[in-house]
Amino acid sequence: MKQPLVSVVIPVYNEEAVLQQLFERLYPVMDRLGSPYEIVFVDDGSRDRSTELLREQFNARPDVTRVILLAFNAGQHMAILAGFEHARGERIVTLDADLQNPPEEIGKLLDEMDRGHDYVGGIRRDRHDSWWRMRASKMVNWARAKTTRIRMTDQGCMLRAYDRRLIDVIMRSGEANTFIPALAFRYARSASEIDVEHAARAAGASKYSLLRLIQLNFDLMTGFSVMPLRIFSLFGIGLAVLSGIFVVYLFLRRLWIGPEAEGVFTLFAISFLLIGIVLFGIGLLGEYVGRIYEQVRERPRYLVHELLEMQQQQKQPAAAPPARVEAVR
Repeated sequence: MKQPLVSVVIPVYNEEAVLQQLFERLYPVMDRLGSPYEIVFVDDGSRDRSTELLREQFNARPDVTRVILLAFNAGQHMAILAGFEHARGERIVTLDADLQNPPEEIGKLLDEMDRGHDYVGGIRRDRHDSWWRMRASKMVNWARAKTTRIRMTDQGCMLRAYDRRLIDVIMRSGEANTFIPALAFRYARSASEIDVEHAARAAGASKYSLLRLIQLNFDLMTGFSVMPLRIFSLFGIGLAVLSGIFVVYLFLRRLWIGPEAEGVFTLFAISFLLIGIVLFGIGLLGEYVGRIYEQVRERPRYLVHELLEMQQQQKQPAAAPPARVEAVR
């Protein structure tokens, strides 16, 4: 394989219904760009025929195709990190396999990088998602903007381009959980964003439920800012002051009026509110402690079961291109 200028990293998880369409559209796009490239598919422990289809595509285009098979489902961002580790291009583009971000838009990102940017993010234009997904996405973007210094317009868009220097820094960070676009935005010397087209899913179903989106936002906030803890601390101080004033008021009222039976349920409601706030704070603190727990265990973020790629020293590949198997790490 020639040394590629562009590497396209695509995480795949149970996408057998759309993979053939992806192959038919992606390879002609990359061929027309006229630059040496490679496409790195990362199978994230798929349970359908995705792995079989990726093997077939590797056999069909071994000169520009590499396939990484993970031993288990590690999650989208860990699969992308596995692709980053093996990508050899000077520019790395990430793309979802569901074709919601059309492969035809890759050229726009590379053109923007030609203008001197080392990180280019996509902003989905005319989104073809359900109403609740767009509302949830806006809420997540708002919460991230308020709690971190990261000012991405559309953090849910996977179509992004990275310079090799950024990828090397990201891989050295060694975080057990991370949000790659945000990390790249923080390390970038010259970041840019452009509008890209968006389409409805060609087939299959989304892997991100509302619960997953909330979990992702917690990971993002706790991974890039301690602002939630500070806000909660200030809120706790305010509640303590108000509670103290309320206790003094009740004490003086008892002295002036005497014992009262009224207001008991109001006190219950206030107590339940304060208990709920305290439990929320404990859960928030637990998110930070959980990140520390996962980090200090130093378990591998993903395990590569098999790596399909052409042997570079082979001059004339056989009908079935040789693949090397990487030991599980």
